[in-house]
Amino acid sequence: MQNIGVGMIGAGFIGPVHVEALKRVGVKIRGILGVDHAESLRAAAALGLPKAYANLEEILADPEVQAVHIATPNRLHFPMAKAALEAGKHVLCEKPLSMTSAESAELVALAKTKPNLAAGVNYNVRYYPLALQAKALRQNGELGEVLHVTGSYVQDWLFYQTDYNWRVLAKEGGELRAVSDIGTHWLDLLHNITGLEVTAVCADLATVWPIRKRPLGEVETYSGKVLTEDQLEPVEISTDDYGAILLRFSNGAKGVLYVSQVTAGRKNCLRFEIAGSKEALAWESEKPNEMWIGHRNEPNQVLLRDPGLVDPSVKPYIAFPGGHNEGFPDTMKQCFRSFYSYIAAGDFTAPATFPTFAEGHREIVLCEAILQSHREQRWIEVA
Repeated sequence: MQNIGVGMIGAGFIGPVHVEALKRVGVKIRGILGVDHAESLRAAAALGLPKAYANLEEILADPEVQAVHIATPNRLHFPMAKAALEAGKHVLCEKPLSMTSAESAELVALAKTKPNLAAGVNYNVRYYPLALQAKALRQNGELGEVLHVTGSYVQDWLFYQTDYNWRVLAKEGGELRAVSDIGTHWLDLLHNITGLEVTAVCADLATVWPIRKRPLGEVETYSGKVLTEDQLEPVEISTDDYGAILLRFSNGAKGVLYVSQVTAGRKNCLRFEIAGSKEALAWESEKPNEMWIGHRNEPNQVLLRDPGLVDPSVKPYIAFPGGHNEGFPDTMKQCFRSFYSYIAAGDFTAPATFPTFAEGHREIVLCEAILQSHREQRWIEVA
């Protein structure tokens, strides 16, 4: 991994998170690109990076850059990922992979023509150790057959009418927002744990604030700035603040997911409960170091994240002893470690150890089915 150089694209909320995780993994970051050269210069100085790029072309022409990370507004993911692959760079893109399934399908097809390049999507939530433990319990038969799944992903950072960010705009982030922004993390996680595909959806979505009050200037994700009325202007919003979705899985199991970015007090809370034919599992991201295991005829259990207590397949994703808590930044580290370890191994015919473009495409297909279901108020089969 020491021989791989990364060009970071995006200097907002999530870009610096990528930078910190890459440094922890030991991957060299050659420089960063912001929305303009002034932001690139500020970010490079603040993050201790050697170079502030002026534009995408400069990154792709840099011989010291073998991989790019894309952490920009969603509308830029497709053209940047496409350009990077065509320039011969490995790509790790934030979700969603693109704005439409036609675009993501094109990226999947393009990646297949680049057999020596890794193309991944940052579904980092699947790298929480106890989420991986849930997968291991399913794989080794302890969970039994999945009967039904219930869960949610809720936040409050868009609770007020004056809360605003580029993500609320359909032209910047896509026609879906809460479902696409956080719901896809839940869907990817449950795909990864259960090994099941969603075959049909029935959705009901809501825009709590059809008019938001935008500041005269952009606001960074999660910044929570408080502004006066003379610093605000109204803007129409069509993207979803909330969504409730019924799910059917490929084995006949049922599921329920709800997402919200307007639930006061929930800062960043993903939850799931999986009912298996042998036991049940429950976990939430705001208490990531413990998992509830339910039984019918014996006492229930609470498993604490500890390398000595988990399945051997999970141990490589735990960096600290039990009682030394790991959380969100560690999932980014482990996702990137999986990505760059795969590249370093050099066998691009081996099964991917990271979320792939194909898996990113699957989530966009799901999102389009969810949006169609909401608009037509009926069940939609997932292609």
